[in-house]
Amino acid sequence: MSAKVIPAPGGPATYREEAQPRMGFFTDTTVCIGCKACEVACKEWNQVPDDNQGFTGESYDNSGALGANRWRHVAFIEQRKPLGVTEAAPDSLVQEAALQGLVADAGIETAADGGMRWLMSSDVCKHCTNAACLDVCPTGALFRTEYETVVVQEDVCNGCGYCVVACPFGVLDQREEDGRVWKCTLCYDRLKDDLEPACAKACPTNSIQFGELTDLRERAAQRVESLHERGVEDARLYGADSDDGVGGFGAFFLLLDEPETYGLPPEPVVTTRDLPGIWRTTALAAAALGAGIVAAFAGGRR
Repeated sequence: MSAKVIPAPGGPATYREEAQPRMGFFTDTTVCIGCKACEVACKEWNQVPDDNQGFTGESYDNSGALGANRWRHVAFIEQRKPLGVTEAAPDSLVQEAALQGLVADAGIETAADGGMRWLMSSDVCKHCTNAACLDVCPTGALFRTEYETVVVQEDVCNGCGYCVVACPFGVLDQREEDGRVWKCTLCYDRLKDDLEPACAKACPTNSIQFGELTDLRERAAQRVESLHERGVEDARLYGADSDDGVGGFGAFFLLLDEPETYGLPPEPVVTTRDLPGIWRTTALAAAALGAGIVAAFAGGRR
């Protein structure tokens, strides 16, 4: 993969005549049915190695989490809360019936005043506006494409792992076989051929929506407003605010609970935000130390 890019650390790059509208994902978790078609499609198209984790006994989820060998992950969050089509699955009687049927078949004891609510969300790399992974990569393996998505060039990655610890979401991961980092590319190769990313193409409920980011944000705001009007007060957007700690996500979400419930940080901040100030302070301290040493030597000669 390659692109002619004038780097802009952490933020969007300038592509001049190659620049394209910013593309991204809007994941509406209220209509996710947990089928994991997105996980399968991502693996098939990108030839991501199999890494089936199996059931842990803590959840019906059998794929664990995002990693170098899983670029899409559908989380299952089980909650004991009052169930109803309006609250648990605002747009899908089929989903509501399926969830209730699974609860009954499994013999799960539900709460006296309600039942088992399953929140499902297909997680992915956020393709941050201000991306710490780009800031710390020493080889240029990570770059921002003309669609303002963030991609790893596996043939340039040296496996240093700096980006792994810099990511505020814990998305980036190294493969044990060679130590290189792998993550969602937002199907950069498909975008260049005017094709929809594999996960969005495979999603049967349109939970994963792909398009120009400005259009997706407008659509998402209307969706939240509609849900609030129908009494779903917990509906909120995560990552759609360009004034947040990472400048907004290129892949944002509509959630039905607090971000922590989904294993997401409530107020993510680009981890390299304070680096300029730290370097300035370090430089001043070094200068002061050097001046002190010079003064000490000068005083000693007298």
